[in-house]
Amino acid sequence: MATLNETRRSIFPEGQDTWGSIAQRELPDMGSEEAISVLQSWNLHVFMRPAAAKDSTRAGNPILPSDIIFVAPPQA
Repeated sequence: MATLNETRRSIFPEGQDTWGSIAQRELPDMGSEEAISVLQSWNLHVFMRPAAAKDSTRAGNPILPSDIIFVAPPQA
């Protein structure tokens, strides 16, 4: 049985975090658009979530405070 040697870095979102705010805080050395794109590709479980209702407090932002957001790429 294989064992894990490293844990993939992840966070819980803060308050009203968006892809942009997480990208700026967690991937500051990357350009904004590139950082958002890689975050979304590492977090398809959030990015591909059906949109919230238009009258919802989460409308326009699929990120929930309980989500685990990966801020590092998957290991090979």
